[in-house]
Amino acid sequence: MPDTRLTFEATPQQGRVSALLRLPEGASALLVLAHGAGTDMRHRSLEMLSEQLAANGIATFRYNFPYKEKGRGGPNPKPVLTATVRAAVQAAAEAAPGLPLFAGGRSMGGRMTSLAASEAPLPGVRGLVFFGFPLHAAGKPGTERGEHLAAVSVPMLFLQGPRDTLALPELLEPVVAGLGRRARLHMLAGADHSYKVLKSSGRSEAEVYAEAAAVAAGWMAKQK
Repeated sequence: MPDTRLTFEATPQQGRVSALLRLPEGASALLVLAHGAGTDMRHRSLEMLSEQLAANGIATFRYNFPYKEKGRGGPNPKPVLTATVRAAVQAAAEAAPGLPLFAGGRSMGGRMTSLAASEAPLPGVRGLVFFGFPLHAAGKPGTERGEHLAAVSVPMLFLQGPRDTLALPELLEPVVAGLGRRARLHMLAGADHSYKVLKSSGRSEAEVYAEAAAVAAGWMAKQK
């Protein structure tokens, strides 16, 4: 399925960034999908997610943060990243009006989306979807990066691997439980933070992505 390439203004200072809209026929919802810290909107992880989500009737709006658009190494400061999330949500709503709107992303992209939503509601967004929420740095377990989630007012879905070294299950599970009925945690058996699996698991990476997309689509359908 071909993507439509778009651009939008991330911030007045940073200028315009690129986006890819994938709009399957009869789409039931639109997910604004942010990339991880070391990737961009064309990374195979977002490509696989967009493909599987489209197969489940979910349109996607992938976009670059300014540092990736300009080919720079490290992420922009948090205010730039969260402002870009907010601008992307607006651009997505304008690109595919009328579809129920959701937002989230892979790893850092999901966390920046949640930070933006914790500061002020993202207009029109019914829920947040995290494909590997990074609760802490590798080898430095903690829950401080999840404290802002209590200020998010919309439902949240966490799609995590039990082998994720950036979100140890024994730490993430109580964080999600503490959010009450607003949050749901779905474990993708055998997966790590990148959704890769061991050969001994009997599963393939493609199967993990297919499961994540199907669960996300089913969850979005229930958010009225």
